[in-house]
Amino acid sequence: MIAERLPWISEDPASLHLFELAQKVAIVPTTLLITGESGTGKDHLARLVHELGPRRDAPYLKIDCASLPPQLVESELFGHERGAFTGAVERKLGRFELGGNGTIVLDEIAALTSSAQSKLLRVLQERSFERLGGTETLHIEARLVALTNVDLPAAVKSGHFREDLFFRLNVLTLVVPPLRERRADILPLANYLFATLRNIHARHTLELSDATKHMLAAYAWPGNIRELRNALERAVVFSHADLLEPDNFPENVRAAGSGGAVSLAGLRSLADIEKEVITATLEATHYQISLSAKALGISRKTLLEKRKKYGLK
Repeated sequence: MIAERLPWISEDPASLHLFELAQKVAIVPTTLLITGESGTGKDHLARLVHELGPRRDAPYLKIDCASLPPQLVESELFGHERGAFTGAVERKLGRFELGGNGTIVLDEIAALTSSAQSKLLRVLQERSFERLGGTETLHIEARLVALTNVDLPAAVKSGHFREDLFFRLNVLTLVVPPLRERRADILPLANYLFATLRNIHARHTLELSDATKHMLAAYAWPGNIRELRNALERAVVFSHADLLEPDNFPENVRAAGSGGAVSLAGLRSLADIEKEVITATLEATHYQISLSAKALGISRKTLLEKRKKYGLK
């Protein structure tokens, strides 16, 4: 499925439903919260919402909250007047002002300090702010979109995120499912990313083999779309033939297409193996602790601790 200006690759019912929700929330000015694991495409979805709505021709500003030094957060967001602090030699407009009537994206919002969270809460409540060192009250016309891969309710419970700010943000929420939960999207996304990377690296004759497509579709992609793109780019860069084969990909990805190589059925934990070895050694020495410890290559104290841990006689 393709938006007017920005592609949204979706064939899985979960992502098709997400696209429908994005279309609905795009036309309203309400603050939007987008959550999901790292690499799922939260940034892309935020831009899609902007492109689908009436603000598409207005500014789109993204602020990485995790990379802002705490001492510069207010200046970056609200701007400052000349002389507001040492080094402020001229007026600076903040992101909230530069955003005009467009969209301002607050990426990794959970990284904001408690002080910054407090000031952002006021902005959301009153839709106004002042530049540092200024007295003029300025009004925010832009739509605010917050992104996070953090479980905000858990962060609230632990005291790392303000509950009142969470409630202000959690009016309209879009949850981007991980790639493993929308598996029908894997190959369409892979094909789209592969076509893009093939052009970037001038490998126009390069193709994906059937075995590679099977492998890509079988892998769970814990790093989501970001991991998929990185794996494809690595394969494109280092391949020499005109056909990308599974051998061009990392071992963990290759294992997914090897038919059961990634199954854990029948495998045993180290703890199970250790317990079995200790039991057999104790039985062979008629439970002589010192002799058993020597045979196992551990101290008597360590053997007694492991014996207690595994509930052995």
